[in-house]
This record gives sequence, structure tokens and C-alpha cells, in this order.
Amino acid sequence: MQWASNLSPRQWWADLSVTAFTAGFVATLVGFTSSIAIVFSAARGFGATQGEISSWIWALCIGCGLTSLLPSLWMRKPVMIAWSTPGAVVLATAAAGGQFHIADAVGAFIVSSLLITLSGVSGWFERIMHRIPLAVAAALLAGVLARFSMQAFSAAGTERGLVVTMLLVYLAGKRFSPRYAVVWTLLAGVAYAALRGMLDWSSVHIGLAQPVFTYPQFGLQAIVSLALPLFIVTMASQNLPGVAAIRAAGYDMPVSPLITMTGFASLILAPLGGYALNLSAITASICMGPEAHPDPAKRYMAAVVWGLWMLVIGIFGVAVTGLLVAFPEQLVQAIAGLALLSTIGTSLMLALDQQSHREVAVITFLVTLSGVELLGVGSAFWGVVAGVVALLIQDYAPRRRV
Repeated sequence: MQWASNLSPRQWWADLSVTAFTAGFVATLVGFTSSIAIVFSAARGFGATQGEISSWIWALCIGCGLTSLLPSLWMRKPVMIAWSTPGAVVLATAAAGGQFHIADAVGAFIVSSLLITLSGVSGWFERIMHRIPLAVAAALLAGVLARFSMQAFSAAGTERGLVVTMLLVYLAGKRFSPRYAVVWTLLAGVAYAALRGMLDWSSVHIGLAQPVFTYPQFGLQAIVSLALPLFIVTMASQNLPGVAAIRAAGYDMPVSPLITMTGFASLILAPLGGYALNLSAITASICMGPEAHPDPAKRYMAAVVWGLWMLVIGIFGVAVTGLLVAFPEQLVQAIAGLALLSTIGTSLMLALDQQSHREVAVITFLVTLSGVELLGVGSAFWGVVAGVVALLIQDYAPRRRV
């Protein structure tokens, strides 16, 4: 693993820019508000108390903050770690049945974290990723981001004025101030929401989040129904597109050590509610794209800002959660979708660049975009499967002689 030679705080401060700060804040806004309700639902379903729910938020945010902040500063590359949103969906679905208690869930978190750690230590996941062509990886990322980005325009169905205003400001910004287009778009969206009385401050309360330790309980049913599905969806639906985001952005990062780090951090935080940390794809694309900084060598500061925000939310969880939830859902969807447009375009260009792999990339993109879910595993995994199968048939199947 190669580390950056200049670790001076003065250099970090010099590399910080308005666009990097905005990208980090937008990533926080999108990453937190888009999935926090699912985490709440899962915790409540397992019978967690208010203190235990607060501990889940503390553990996840502190974990994401430290595992993003420290490697990003050390390597001067944007390392983006998030919690597993598909994993939260798996947990919330299982919790709805009422057969598992929070102690069972924590035991499952520990088992899943051990499996993720072993995946990193063994290096098998990185070896698989190196065998996937760039066209397939880029198409996978484009499909994941496009599916998410479409929410920006579907939000116009309920808040047409807000979305249209943000879109026009974004287009004007790309024309006259391309580096700050996302900054102006976010400011315009907040101003519009404030003038229309769309900001809800009722959930803002002052308070500190505190960790609560839960003793784990290990049972075969919980391992089969919670731990294994959590491990599979985290690796297939989160880490897989996360690596694709890194590759598409042109960064060379040590994947196995990063996977090991997320697994070990999850293992430590599991009794406190940190169910699964993983490489990010959507928020990573926001911080790894040109909107964060024209110079790829300085985009790491966007990940640093993300990490700092996560730490603040973890410490002042009650108050900051209320502040972020105050933003209307349509604003969050719009700013996320617009901030990802450039990355989607770049990913599609990489995916379709080689004519020999063009149809394979299109198949990967469409299956991923479809949102199909089979055997409890999301479309990101099946998009890769479809692309690899198409690639094998196209390139390696024996051809009939004429």
C-alpha cells in the first residue's frame, strides 16, 4: 500500500475548496437522509429502545466518519465509507416478522462483520473485481447511479417549482460557472424551500448521542436469516459498485485492506448498533467527480468533509439529525440526481468506449437499472452476472464454422 508523502495539515487546508466542501455536504445530505428512516425502522422492529436507536446512529456515523476521514487524509485519495442501505432493508424486513430480538440482531452483525473481514484478508473479493472488465464495471456504476438519479426528475411530480428551479440554476451554472454549479444549485434549492415554508424545524432538538452496549445472542436461525443475507447484500449491492466507482473515477486504491478495515470496524461497533460498513457508490461518486474539484488529486478533501460531518452527526446525533431531516425529500432527491449527472455520463462513456464490449455494457446497464431483485439480492449483483455471462458467450463461446 502506498501512502502520500505529504501529510501536512497545511497542505490539507490548502487543498480544501468550496466545491469540495459542498460535495462533502451534499454527500452527507443524500447519504444520511435517504436511508436513515430504514435504519430507524429496523431498530424499532428488533425492539430497540430510544437510547439503543440513538446508539445505532452514533455507531454508524462514527464508524463512517473515522474510516473515511483517516484513510483519505493518509492516502490523499477520496475513501468513502458508508453504511449498508440494502443491509438495512434486509434487517427491517426480517425485523417485521417479530421473531428476532435486538440481541439476535447484534449476534448477526458480528457474524456478518467477521465474514466481511475474512473477505478482505483473503483477498478473494479484490481478485474477482480485477477480472471484471472496465466496461462491465462502468456500466454497473452507471446503472446504479442512473436509477438513483432518476428520482431528481420524478420529484418534479410533487414539487415541480423546486425541481425546475434547481435544474435551471444547474444548467446556468454549468454554462457560466461550471466549477460551482452544484453549489449554486444547492443554495437555490434551500432558498426556494425556505421561501415556500418547506423547511421543517420541528425535529430539531439539542442533545448528544451516547453508545449503548448490547450483549449479542447467537442462534442458527438468526445467522441464516440475518447474518448471511446481510453479508451477501453488503458485498454484492454495496462493495461491488463501490469498487466500480473507484475504478471509474481513475483511482488506484488497495481494495482488500479497505474491505478488511470496514469489516473490522463493523465488528468493533456491532454491539453498539454498527451493523455493516462498506465502500460507498452513490455518495462516493459525488465526492470523486469533477464537481468536487477539477484536480483529482485534491478531491480527497470532499471525502474528508464527509467524514467530519459523519463525526459531528454521531456526536450531536439528536440535533444534527433534526437539521438534516428538515430538508424536504424532493430537494435531497433533486440535488443528488443533478450532482451525479457528470459521473453518469463519464461512466456511460467508459462503458461504451470499446465497440467489442458495447452490447455487454448495455446489458449490464439495463439489468442494473431495472431494479430487479432475485433471491433477496439486488440488481447491482445481477447486472454484473448478466454482463459477465454475456461477455463469456461473446468472447469465449466456440464459434460455428461456416
